[in-house]
Amino acid sequence: MSGSSCGSDGERELQQRFGTADRAERFYAEQVLNRLNARMQEFVGRMDMAFIATADRHGECDTSFRAGKPGFLHVIDESTLAYPEYRGNGVMASLGNILENPHVGILLIDFAHDLIGLHINGSARIVDDPTLRIRVPDLPQPERGRIAERWVVVDIEEAYIHCRKHIPHLVPAAREERDWGTDSPRAKGGDYFGTKAQALVGGPPISGS
Repeated sequence: MSGSSCGSDGERELQQRFGTADRAERFYAEQVLNRLNARMQEFVGRMDMAFIATADRHGECDTSFRAGKPGFLHVIDESTLAYPEYRGNGVMASLGNILENPHVGILLIDFAHDLIGLHINGSARIVDDPTLRIRVPDLPQPERGRIAERWVVVDIEEAYIHCRKHIPHLVPAAREERDWGTDSPRAKGGDYFGTKAQALVGGPPISGS
């Protein structure tokens, strides 16, 4: 992907206003691809968490956290990846946004080893698990009864580095066996922020609810 094809109108305007156009052009030319190269594919394959950004048709944004065993983000080919959607709280905020507005942003960060990140932007669509397995037979298999109800398939438009300058070095801690798919309030965090208790006593509505 050439530098001339990168960047939003807003980016370009601010680059001119603040005198960063030359630096931005070097970044576009040297760091931004419209696919995953071999090293990016290897990076995606060993990540066990991702941050997913979506927005509805009005531009109202939402960011979600996804996690799984390394490889849960499945590289189908250099231009396509997919990640699973499991049974959750039933709100389907990210999927609802994708239904209205297919543009998604994925941020992967290696906090433990290389201290580097990868941005992946693209256009997403929702595909049921059985349908995708017919097309992509090497999708990760279900584990411990945790079956993906559907997948988000992303056609990649941009892939580029997130620099390590401010990424903290985190050491993974051992934790008890995870209760995948559970409805246990304790395992899910209960009413950690007190919102249920507030609602029960007639407190003010929470913004965005």
